[in-house]
Amino acid sequence: MSISLDGKVAVITGAASGIGRASVERFVEAGAKVLAADIDEAGGRLLEAAFPGQVVFQTCDVMSEDDIAVTMEVASQTFGGLDILFNNAGAGGSPTSLEEMTGELWDYSQNLLLRSVALGMRYAIPHMKARGGGAIVNTASVAALSAGMGPIAYSAAKAGVLHLSKCAAAELSKYSIRVNAICPGFILTNIFTPGDMPSQIKSAVQLTMRSGAHMAQPIQRPGEADDIAQAALYLAGPASGFVTGTHLVVDGGMLVGPRSSWDPEEQARRLKEREKLWAGAAELSRSDA
Repeated sequence: MSISLDGKVAVITGAASGIGRASVERFVEAGAKVLAADIDEAGGRLLEAAFPGQVVFQTCDVMSEDDIAVTMEVASQTFGGLDILFNNAGAGGSPTSLEEMTGELWDYSQNLLLRSVALGMRYAIPHMKARGGGAIVNTASVAALSAGMGPIAYSAAKAGVLHLSKCAAAELSKYSIRVNAICPGFILTNIFTPGDMPSQIKSAVQLTMRSGAHMAQPIQRPGEADDIAQAALYLAGPASGFVTGTHLVVDGGMLVGPRSSWDPEEQARRLKEREKLWAGAAELSRSDA
């Protein structure tokens, strides 16, 4: 199924790399004009140069309310309106445990991952109202749905993104603005290998993720940025016109159940353990007799 965004204007945050860049490429391919927002000016300018006339880069730190407001205004002024917002920018936030958490670290994570999404929507609304509606896609995470998938501050913020998206969908329905979220699993992006990480370590992390994917999820390859970009394209486009207030999990099946529910090797190992336990119980029963 081909999804058309002809005549649509989109803002994508965190656009210079990873999921953001892949989404810019997909949205442009579908016919949209894109305001690519990021703090990475060099990467953003390269993206702009790759798609002349279709992509405009705007420096935007999503921790800054002023930057967010200006970004939405620039998109509307540059392309004549705003139809789609993909609140994608983010990072891992504070890696500290709850025992080690400070108010400052907590606030940093919530501002980066949750406040930015709320403000992105807030400043997109007037421009979407002027167009008669729109579609908002917010990046959450599997960490919003299960413990152990990310740091606690990150996980709480992403859970907040899910409920924020649902509440916003209800509130904005009167303006024909749809709001949905995506919950990525472990995706090969720079959230796991940030730019300041030495190249050798970065390569080792990516190799580990690629080689270990089959142990973490039923689909035996790691997630790629384009997997999420395709989901964002669907939620932003007309094919999802009857979808709002929900989330799409794109995790390779990670959350379907424990490894023993889908991995034949793990099932065989557990069966051997049970057989050993049963044999021990039978032997004990005979000795007692």
